[in-house]
Amino acid sequence: MGNLSSGLSAAQIEHFIDQGYVRLDGAFDAALARQGREALWAQIGLTPDAPEGWTRPVVRVGFMAGAPFAAAANTKRLHIAYDALAGAGRWVKPSGLGSFAIRFPSPDDPGDTGWHVDMSFGTESPDFMQWRANILSCGRALLMLFLFSDVGLDDAPTRLRAGSHAHIARQLLPWGEEGLSLAELAADGFASSAHCPEALATGAAGTVYLCHPFLVHAAQPHRGTRPRLLAQPALLPAGSFDPALAASPVQRAIRGACGLG
Repeated sequence: MGNLSSGLSAAQIEHFIDQGYVRLDGAFDAALARQGREALWAQIGLTPDAPEGWTRPVVRVGFMAGAPFAAAANTKRLHIAYDALAGAGRWVKPSGLGSFAIRFPSPDDPGDTGWHVDMSFGTESPDFMQWRANILSCGRALLMLFLFSDVGLDDAPTRLRAGSHAHIARQLLPWGEEGLSLAELAADGFASSAHCPEALATGAAGTVYLCHPFLVHAAQPHRGTRPRLLAQPALLPAGSFDPALAASPVQRAIRGACGLG
């Protein structure tokens, strides 16, 4: 899929509405990706050239507010894309990026490869299975994947169930603003989206995937040779849903899935 430096093409927006994600190559530059990798290696006390220290299949890092992360999240191109998908003035400028999942080549099961949807409110509960999502996508404007390292087919690319956001929207619709918990949504193992074609979030460092908040996705084991560094933040909404505003592509996808026009 091509992209325009001035914004997203009509085809990209339609792909987002229908398939639940859009890929932006070169969304932030290689120098920022390198600076981010250096900061992450320092944060975890490991190095990219000493595999004897890679003893765990995945290491997680929380929010990173340093300069390369804030700059990577706020390129002009990404701001234009945020406007195009979530609506101009309807999102909060990121102050950094996080959380990060740093995946290492390993024969061991990382223990976190189940299909899921990222929840967006009720996160004060210590039990993440009780975190919630609702049909208005309260608390989340987009799910985003920022590639800080090159990610090939063997480098544990995130798996995306293309079009699965529509099934989740229909599942959430009867529950209104209360929504459902992750435990409730996952009760059937996300069977409603099991038939959806699988896409892989591959690309060079600097690639960003902008995803619908309801997109079903999953991690996978790393079978490559070099660690994979990826941020998986939310783009936060600037306020609650306002029916007086024109529907954004995020909302159009929900309305279309639910037959609401």
